[in-house]
This record gives sequence, C-alpha cells and structure tokens, in this order.
Amino acid sequence: MSMNNPFPQEAETLRPDQEPDLPASAPGSLEGSPEPPSPAQADPPPLAEETLPPAGRAVPRAPETRTSQDAPVLTIDAGDHVETQWERDELVWHALRTSHITGRILTGTLDGVERTESGMTIAVVIYQGFRVAIPLKEMLFQPEPIPHGAEHRALVERQNRILASMLGAEIDFIVRGLDKNTRSVVASRRAAMLRKRQTFYLDTDDNGRPLIYEGRVVQARVVGVTDKLLRVEVFGVECAILARDLSDAWMGDARDTYSVGDRVLVRVRTIDKSDPNSLSITADVRSVSGATSRDALKQCSLQCRYAGQVTDARNGVIYIRLHNGANAIAHTCLDRRLPGRRDEVSFAVTRLDQERGVAVGIITRVIKQHL
Repeated sequence: MSMNNPFPQEAETLRPDQEPDLPASAPGSLEGSPEPPSPAQADPPPLAEETLPPAGRAVPRAPETRTSQDAPVLTIDAGDHVETQWERDELVWHALRTSHITGRILTGTLDGVERTESGMTIAVVIYQGFRVAIPLKEMLFQPEPIPHGAEHRALVERQNRILASMLGAEIDFIVRGLDKNTRSVVASRRAAMLRKRQTFYLDTDDNGRPLIYEGRVVQARVVGVTDKLLRVEVFGVECAILARDLSDAWMGDARDTYSVGDRVLVRVRTIDKSDPNSLSITADVRSVSGATSRDALKQCSLQCRYAGQVTDARNGVIYIRLHNGANAIAHTCLDRRLPGRRDEVSFAVTRLDQERGVAVGIITRVIKQHL
C-alpha cells in the first residue's frame, strides 16, 4: 500500500444484484435462438440392448470427490463446531470493514513505532492478527498541524519520544482506509478521541447533564509513566497527573506502582470546554484512595525507629516514606554515607507534626543503598 495516500478506498466489487454484461449476438443469428449443436455435442447413439442394465437395477455412479476445504472439521463431541483460523480472520476483517463504513470505535494495543522510507512515522497496532497503521498526525492529538522542516526537528523528535513511551498502551481507533487484496488497514486515533469527547463531555442526557462532569470518578487508561508523572487518557482526553496528586503518601518513583497499559480510577477535577477541539481536564488519583498519611502517622511514636525509603532529597531535607505508610522528613544523617533516592534507611522519630501530617526526625543509618 502506498503511503502517499494514507487512506485508500476499497476496490469496487460486483454486487449480487448486478449481472455481467453479455456479448452481443452474432450477425445473422436470431436473438435468443440457440445455435445448432456441433457434431461433438450431438446426442450419442442409443446403447445396444446387451449394454443396458437389467430392469430394476440402478446404474452405478462414480464416487464424488470432496476437498478438505469443503469438509467441516471432524470434532470429538458430536454436533460441536470448531472455528477455523480462516473463519476467525473473516470475522475480524468484517469488524474492520464495519468500522470503516460506520465509524465504529475499535480498541487495540500499541505494538510498534516505525518509520517509512519517506521519513513518515507511523504507529502499528496488531488488531487480532491484522496490522493497523496509524500516521503520527492521526495518533497524537493536537489542534494545530504537525510542522515539518529542519527548524522543527526538535519538536518532531519529542513527539516521536512520546509515541515510543506509549508502547503497550491501550488505544481506540477508527478505520479510515483498507485494501482487501493486501489486507492493509489505515486508522485514526484522533477520530476516535473526538467521537468520545462528543459522547462523554459535550452531549447531555435528559436532565441536561453530560456523562463526565467535574467531581466524577471515572476509569482512565495509563498511556505514559515517568518517575514523577503519570499520563492518562480519560475517554478521549489526555492529561498529566503529577506525583503529588497520585498518592497522599510520598512516592519515590511512579514506575514502581504504575505501568503503561494499566487502568486506574481518577477523579475529574476541572473541565475546560471553551474550545471543543482543544478540550482539557485536570484529574487526580489521591482523592480516590481512602487511606491517608495522617492515618498512618498515628502508628508512629516518639523516640522509636522505623524503616523507610528515601523518596527525594532537596536543599538539605531528606524526604522519606516509612513502610507503615507515614511521611517523614530528616535534616540529619548519622551514617557516613549520604542517603539517596530509593535507599532503605532507619529513621528515628523526634517530633510528630500533626498539622502537616509528617514525622520529623533523623536518619540513624543507611540499611541498603539503591545502586
């Protein structure tokens, strides 16, 4: 399939109600009158009496040959039916054709990122055995067109990195073109996201309320994870959730808890509908979880020691998440080794700050360094 036309149309086929054009009648012959049979087609001479079978005995027939493709699969259980690979492929191809004709949204997993000979980046989705190609401009949602040229190389490389970080993510798409001869499929994630935005954010029910509104808890797909950020797709709208909004307890690395392809519960905080083409939202995960660090702080006692993991160190302050779930900060370390992120440490409590919900103390020693 040529990439110059990313959305090819399916070749026309003869409809069942159409008949092929027949050639015109030969000159000098009557239309509709059959031609006289040739000598080879003339009736054969009657058989002699001795060659005819006796009365009442049937003439034996040659056995019919049946190909293995016509015969059904012989199953162990009587009356059972086994679906062959050809039948499964036809069902999947029918679903792809339906998406192309009706705009039905299909869901798949981002399995690859490729670059064509012309330099165009495409995302590859393997949908139940069929390869679906999604161009970069139809994969990442942005209102303005993707620029080209050497002066915009940094932006294009950044978009390619974002696309590569989404490998394994669950995405929606709508088929925009297909070729039945090569079984090639081209789709658009952007079109599916616009459809979902209209359905869940802009359309309203009988009470005049959309399906997603500010304050509602919904399920979201994780499409990107870094150490301090989680990028999710909430019914056609992508948004970034910072680490401080992921959990009430301090988090050292979000990748220890979340992975691309996960589904998480989020609470939609704000929705900006000023421009439907650039609809944006903010969301958080922290308000959905019931347990808080203040509840875990009740398990800490003064002059006691607890194990924990260093989540960050800034301006001489070491931030620790204790294994009992409480947050702690330390300004002093008695160990000769300087603790770093993800190190296991022993923490001694000297004061409980109920207002901020943290335990204040010192690091007595580094239990294990994260190398």
